[in-house]
Amino acid sequence: MTAADAPRAVVFDWDNTLVDSWPTIHHALAITFEAMGHSPWTLDETRARVRHSLRDSFPVLFGDRWGEARDIFYAAFERVHIENLAPIDGAEDLLATLSASGLYLAVVSNKTGRYLRSEADHLGWSRFFGKIIGAGDAARDKPAPEALLMALNGGPAEIGPAVWFVGDSGIDMEIAHRTGCIPVLLHGLDANAPEFVEWPPARHFSGCSALKGFFSNSEN
Repeated sequence: MTAADAPRAVVFDWDNTLVDSWPTIHHALAITFEAMGHSPWTLDETRARVRHSLRDSFPVLFGDRWGEARDIFYAAFERVHIENLAPIDGAEDLLATLSASGLYLAVVSNKTGRYLRSEADHLGWSRFFGKIIGAGDAARDKPAPEALLMALNGGPAEIGPAVWFVGDSGIDMEIAHRTGCIPVLLHGLDANAPEFVEWPPARHFSGCSALKGFFSNSEN
């Protein structure tokens, strides 16, 4: 990576990019589906289907009763999300290294903003980020550009190729493509999976340690 290619800002997804949230999300969804008279998804189905924010996905799933489903989900999620919070291996090391290098870091997630920030505070990670933007904080949620624009506001880089968007799903690659940022896929995922066909990653790293190593080696 040349100096011209180096990002000025790195924006991270949160769930299953920096923290393992699948058990908590699956638990809260199962309670919600059962309360609403739906058959719960399997964990594999949850992993495959959960991409969009609640305000974008629940009206599709539950129609006019989506507000009722939202309240059930939030109640179930809030009871366990801090207790079950688990950093992904190497995530804190990665954030500390990039932050110490002077890169501007931010988070754009489709997790509700207040839950997102409480998790970052609990882990002691808020200090790494210029902005932590979750669902509901901007006029529209990811993959719309508003949340990313909010995350970069006041930082050193404008939306575009000086910004890397790092995530684990097609929706993360989509927002990068739509805004001209660099889409970076993190973790040992199949970059040729259907969700990445339309929105392929420009770079792919097997995990947080690999991404940290890339930046460390680039500085040498």
